[in-house]
Amino acid sequence: MPIPQEILNVPRPTNTVVIAYGKNKDHYGVRQRIGCKATEDGRHLPVNGPTIGHIVDLQYVPITPDDNSSVFMSGVDLKEWANVVLCDKIFADIKEELLKVYNHHDMLQIYVISILRVCMPGIKDYELKEAYETSFLSELYPGVALSKNTVSTLLNSLGKTCSRIIAFMQYRAQAVNADHHLLIDGTLKSNESKVNTLSDFSRKAKTKGTRDISVVFAFDLELMEPICSKCFPGNMLDVTAYDEFIKENGIKKGIIVADKGLPASAIKDQLKENPDLHYLNPIKRNSKLIKTHDMYSFTGILTGYEGITYKKEKCSGINKWVYSFRESSMAGQEEHTWLRKAKKEGTYDHEKFLKRQPSFGTIVLESDLDLQPEIVYKAYSERWEIEIAVRFYKSACEFDETRVHDDYSVIGSEFCDFLSTLLTFRLLKEFDKPKLLHQMTYKKIMSILKRAKKVKVQDSDWKLIKLNKSYIEILQYLGILEIPGTMPRKRGRPKKVVI
Repeated sequence: MPIPQEILNVPRPTNTVVIAYGKNKDHYGVRQRIGCKATEDGRHLPVNGPTIGHIVDLQYVPITPDDNSSVFMSGVDLKEWANVVLCDKIFADIKEELLKVYNHHDMLQIYVISILRVCMPGIKDYELKEAYETSFLSELYPGVALSKNTVSTLLNSLGKTCSRIIAFMQYRAQAVNADHHLLIDGTLKSNESKVNTLSDFSRKAKTKGTRDISVVFAFDLELMEPICSKCFPGNMLDVTAYDEFIKENGIKKGIIVADKGLPASAIKDQLKENPDLHYLNPIKRNSKLIKTHDMYSFTGILTGYEGITYKKEKCSGINKWVYSFRESSMAGQEEHTWLRKAKKEGTYDHEKFLKRQPSFGTIVLESDLDLQPEIVYKAYSERWEIEIAVRFYKSACEFDETRVHDDYSVIGSEFCDFLSTLLTFRLLKEFDKPKLLHQMTYKKIMSILKRAKKVKVQDSDWKLIKLNKSYIEILQYLGILEIPGTMPRKRGRPKKVVI
């Protein structure tokens, strides 16, 4: 129903628009224009801001701060401060990376959503708008649209333009140094949607009883943060997704450290085409390489470790080295477990035991690099870092299931989840600098930061609310609050000059 011309002719402030509301659309509000947004086809659409007044009896009536009826239109005077300010401090460089593939408007929406998903774990998309308005992000980056429909459209559009996501991941992969170790692994994530092609029964379907999608990560061991990720259908084998993951994300440098389910043979073409790309993989205990090179006949004790022996052999005719290690304490545990299980099941066979015994407590790896055994063992023993990445992805960030349905929205939401995971690991590094993680958990620190809010009374500046002294010290350790300096000593009497 069009707005009557007599209503439109009522004098009102410039850069405003009249909006009809009410059951019969016979009430009229005046909203402020706060800018415009560019569309993909080059058009510029206006963006409406808050309601600043109403038209009553053909007169413009502005909303004033003293108008008691405008309480629902008032701004928020108490906002979460420390958590989002710290996130913005250590995550700000990602804005420049995002701007390589997205415009400024889209970049801010993606950036703010990623921070909110870290500061408010488990937050639903329809809760983002209120979380944004009640956090200091609305002061740092005002005017970011995060309504339920806006976020839904954004995630869907991100998936439809997945080539930009791929370009972003490739930019990050290109920045990896050739001597960095890339830990690659995947995780399953519940996805019960019946309308997207990524949801399917995985190898763990009998245990979980749900459909999944598979999310594969590449984690830089030296930087201690994820580099790129990609989601695959839940029923796709890891070895099938491995080559596609390396190729699509443009991983051309670094030393890939994978598990037994991701053999180097699956990416042989990528290794051949990229001379700066190498691998360090464990091999199965029934591999012919172990028997051919007698890898269980250890020749030395590993320097810097206790109770670990090793052997290193060069494969003849090919560019490959094999490394084997035996940890004595683990060998005893494995032997004890094997014997106990055989006794319980009544299946003990002495010949099988003698055949199995040399492999207890061992790990055998292959690589196309001639490395010191100490470097090889350290690189693989630290592979558990990616297990921590997966655990934080599922527990700390609460990304254990998808909350969107179609393929495009899943891809777009997973992109924001990847950025949130990246931010989480930067927070862990930030917390570890002052050794805070030695005293309390990650979630405890985040809960303390959440309590540090700022309040604005009338026209005063934003002020930090009263906090415990221990909380203030944590904010100072993290560089959010300045540490008060000691008072300078008074200048004393000048020294006498002896002539």
